[in-house]
Amino acid sequence: MIWAERTWTEIPADLEAAKYTALLPIGATEQHGPHLATGMDTALADPLCRRASERTGALMLPTIPYGCSLGHSRRWPGTIALQPITLITLIKDIGDWAYASGVRRLLIVNSHVTNAAPLRCALEMLRAEHDDLMVAIVNSAHISDRVRAAHFTDGDDWHANRAETALMMAVAPEIVREDLVASSDDPDRTGGLVFSHPVNRTSLNGVTGAPSLATGAEGEELFAWMVDDLVRLIERAMVEQPPLPHSYDSDASNEAG
Repeated sequence: MIWAERTWTEIPADLEAAKYTALLPIGATEQHGPHLATGMDTALADPLCRRASERTGALMLPTIPYGCSLGHSRRWPGTIALQPITLITLIKDIGDWAYASGVRRLLIVNSHVTNAAPLRCALEMLRAEHDDLMVAIVNSAHISDRVRAAHFTDGDDWHANRAETALMMAVAPEIVREDLVASSDDPDRTGGLVFSHPVNRTSLNGVTGAPSLATGAEGEELFAWMVDDLVRLIERAMVEQPPLPHSYDSDASNEAG
């Protein structure tokens, strides 16, 4: 159920069959050290949502390849970053138009960590404007406890690390520079710091973690976990109802309970 491959005459029935559920994948275009190409986050979000869409029937909106990557600085070429306000506006506009087409359950599947704050702002705006629209943000590295544990094995502020490298070895090997993997390790230097520093002040080469430990087999297992666990979330989302039916705009003084 790929939105861009469906016609306007097909989408209403597609959404009805999917209980009006859609997925919005978002990645980024940013440096990922010397051994991974700049499209890594997008190369993860897109197939993750495609697999989940195939298994659940939820419609997959076109993948967004840009994100809020300001923290990667201009030290290394390749990063194309959106300002937070730009990303907020983009997601709000997409959500408004998806709603007009019939979407009532929108899951934003995010594979770039620092997209989270702008996405949350867009979520607040969308649900305040559309009373019957439910919106969730699913950060790919936090889909489940086992997925989170795999991502954090080599640092709390990981980037282009063991997990991400393994995932690309399995899902998009064409963006991995195999000859540079073993020499790309750089440790997490953020432990105990008060401030959140940009990557140019915490990493020598744009990496945080140990990509040298990555294997394709590990990546295949992790990606399978991510798909399975995302599918379970989508299936729950398809039947979830708000705990209470109260309107966003209603006057509580006129409500009996």
